[in-house]
Amino acid sequence: MQTRIAASIKDTSQGKEADRILRTCVHCGFCNATCPTYQLLGDELDGPRGRIYLIKQVLEGQEVTRRTQLHLDRCLTCVNCETTCPSGVEYGKLVDIGRELVEDRVERNAFERLQRRALRQIVPYSARFKALLRLGQAVRPFLPRTLKNKVPPRVKAGQWPASDDHARKMLILEGCVQPAIRPSINAAAARVLDKFGIGLIRAPDAGCCGALSHHLTAPEEAKQFMKRNIDAWWPHIEEGSKAIVMTASGCGSIVKEYGRILKDDPKYRDKATKIGGLTKDLSEVLGEEDWGRLQPAKPRRIAFHSPCTLQHGQQIQGVVENMLTRLGFELTPVADSHLCCGSAGTYSILQPSLSQQLLDDKLENLQQNDPELIATANIGCLAHLQTKAHVPVVHWIELLDSTQ
Repeated sequence: MQTRIAASIKDTSQGKEADRILRTCVHCGFCNATCPTYQLLGDELDGPRGRIYLIKQVLEGQEVTRRTQLHLDRCLTCVNCETTCPSGVEYGKLVDIGRELVEDRVERNAFERLQRRALRQIVPYSARFKALLRLGQAVRPFLPRTLKNKVPPRVKAGQWPASDDHARKMLILEGCVQPAIRPSINAAAARVLDKFGIGLIRAPDAGCCGALSHHLTAPEEAKQFMKRNIDAWWPHIEEGSKAIVMTASGCGSIVKEYGRILKDDPKYRDKATKIGGLTKDLSEVLGEEDWGRLQPAKPRRIAFHSPCTLQHGQQIQGVVENMLTRLGFELTPVADSHLCCGSAGTYSILQPSLSQQLLDDKLENLQQNDPELIATANIGCLAHLQTKAHVPVVHWIELLDSTQ
């Protein structure tokens, strides 16, 4: 794709990266075939190719309107298009740049500004989010069904392993919403890894990975979350921690990108690059271990939903499914397994109509072959799916933990 980037941005870090990405696009349109919003709306501007043209216009200094912003807002950032693209267009990076530029030029209405600020001031802060969630859970029995289903029931964490003498140590990200919604996930991960001689370390000063602020066009705020995590993890890395384990694939996708996002920060860029290299999804860690230490499972029919951040963002495909199959679980076929469930971080709140359509389609495919359970690998997907699912929704590590 030929470009004429405006002089005001041409020589900036953003301008150079965007220009490089745009020039790899060959207009083929293969991306639209796997774009969830294009499938729903049938509008070229609600597919990756159309959004790329919109971002190109912004970069070339053309008029930016509320309509431009709307089409970029509707993007799930599932990066399914990156998996499909034969030219390797890094669409996720490009749309982040485009959104930031548009946000600076188009003023949102008062409601949108308030809504986005509230999300940024509550969700990334575990204590604040937990307090509001507990309030919702307290009144949950008295809510109408439509609201009741949106408030996840309280779940106990269970015991962490008592042993602390493992030679191999790894850090684990607690995150922001997962400790409140499903504390059992990290506890299950700790128990399973304990059987492989791996001890998990919780760094108390680490928190939100920064993804929410990053995708809500608050880049400096996002970088502050990232730097806080780096500071919290660094002493443990110096002491020999072998990896940083992610049990939420959404967090893993962004933490692996710390080096790129902080590349212009002389104080943090080297540490951020090291952090990104050490970050592993839980499935990557377990995939390297001797599975003879785990007992076969009681046969159960499972529908697995692979989050976009796992299969497209991190390009980890089939790993969890193979683990579950090897342990004796029966995985049911799932049509269109590459498509997003509609959670996408805050998307379910900011774009509720599209999100619900995607959720209905996803659950129809997941439940079509009568599974006993739905398993997934990301807390956002889990919370979203269970609002309408007819069967329990769990994290896949909880299934492994239940076999022991």
